[in-house]
Amino acid sequence: MQELSLNILDVAQNSVRAGATLTEITVDEQPADDRLTISIRDNGCGMAPEQVRQVTDPFFTTRTTRRVGLGVPLLKMAAELTGGSLEITSEPGRGTSLRAVFGLNHIDRMPLGDIAATICSLVQCNPDIDFLYTFRHGDASFCADTREFRAVLEGIPLSTPEVVAYIGGYIRENTAEIQNQSSSDGGIEP
Repeated sequence: MQELSLNILDVAQNSVRAGATLTEITVDEQPADDRLTISIRDNGCGMAPEQVRQVTDPFFTTRTTRRVGLGVPLLKMAAELTGGSLEITSEPGRGTSLRAVFGLNHIDRMPLGDIAATICSLVQCNPDIDFLYTFRHGDASFCADTREFRAVLEGIPLSTPEVVAYIGGYIRENTAEIQNQSSSDGGIEP
């Protein structure tokens, strides 16, 4: 995968397959600490301790449609190439949490990519599942929460093209505003 947003999509789809009704995705850029943290947490079926130990092995997968599972191992490798790390915690019946830490300005860090398109794809393909996306840059942050969108839309499906386009625009505009505010305040632009 050439962009971290595609890794996020892969891991979030694992959450969907695990029966999650809520998946929380956080992208946390901390320029002062030269750190990018991606966190994905779900309330799906969770994994047994043995599965957690094996999940970073590319030849382990719970899927029956293929014999390898490269998403998490590639994300782990991408994080470690930047001096970062990957940690997974899970408990059967309680869900799974993944936390990947990257050197923000490391030469080997893949670009984040089009995270708005990733979130929109998740929402459009899984309109009955809730997603909470949080973006932080320094001290500033915003959230895009499908539960809030759903409450305002009063029955209009989240998969409606106009709704998906709105969510994408909302994420892009708020991300740009936070990053531009940081740049104008003397912060490091990503």
